[in-house]
Amino acid sequence: MRETQIVDLVRKLARTGPPHKEVVQGIGDDCAILRPAPHQDFLFTCDVTLEDRHFTLDTHTAADIGHKALARSLSDLAAMGAEPVFCLVSLAIPERLANVWVQGFYKGLLSLAAKQGMTLAGGDLARFNKVVADLVCCGKVPEGQAILRSGAKPGDRIYVTGELGASAHGLATRLGKAWRRHVRPEPRVEAGIALRRLGVSAGMDLSDGLSLDLRRLCLESKVRADIDSDLPIARAATLEEALHGGEDYELLFTASPKTNVPEKIGVLPITAIGFIRTGTPGRVLFKGRPLPPKGFDHFG
Repeated sequence: MRETQIVDLVRKLARTGPPHKEVVQGIGDDCAILRPAPHQDFLFTCDVTLEDRHFTLDTHTAADIGHKALARSLSDLAAMGAEPVFCLVSLAIPERLANVWVQGFYKGLLSLAAKQGMTLAGGDLARFNKVVADLVCCGKVPEGQAILRSGAKPGDRIYVTGELGASAHGLATRLGKAWRRHVRPEPRVEAGIALRRLGVSAGMDLSDGLSLDLRRLCLESKVRADIDSDLPIARAATLEEALHGGEDYELLFTASPKTNVPEKIGVLPITAIGFIRTGTPGRVLFKGRPLPPKGFDHFG
């Protein structure tokens, strides 16, 4: 399949997605053209999804890989309370993968994009010996209202959405709902927007494990954290998987005791797990004992 054929295929698939008034020109030219609205901040994030690191071709379908590649970046937008706008997709594939695989990848990606109201505005194609998907995603928030990691204050409560450990348990067992959760993660975009409107003090997504990500939030806010409550652990997952397992893509956030944080956003439960304290920045205690940051680190 030639590059021009793939471009034509992607262009046709992309036209089935929702348009955004901010995207003036999409696929077909050398650059996408964006015309931002006044009094809005545009947020950009990028993620690379790698064969044999984030997936294998014998365990994930092409549609699974397209979905996951976009879900990883959408989760970053969710963490900051952003409404998705557009994405750029650079895809490198081995020669042995046929046009059916490429079509499956984009169908998986565009199905999730349509669900989240996101436009595919462009990208790049290349040959490589493994599959590499590099995504740039853009979201928007009202000016100055993005949720940052650096806003947590002593006395704030610590919360997580959903359940923890499902993805790690799915990766370990390749069974049932947990495996489905690992293969097809669901970014918490709706919850992120709701939390931004509530005025939470800080937040991020749980991509590398609670123990590591909470430490990162505390370092940015120059505080420490006490986890003094039971965690919402996914069915069959272990405490170790809930504390240190990656790719849950739930939201971790903090809020003042004066903030009326609900027990659920839609059907998604919210659980208070501890408090922000003064002390050594980045230090995390779990029920009184130091919690080592064992989550996934590409360079660890």
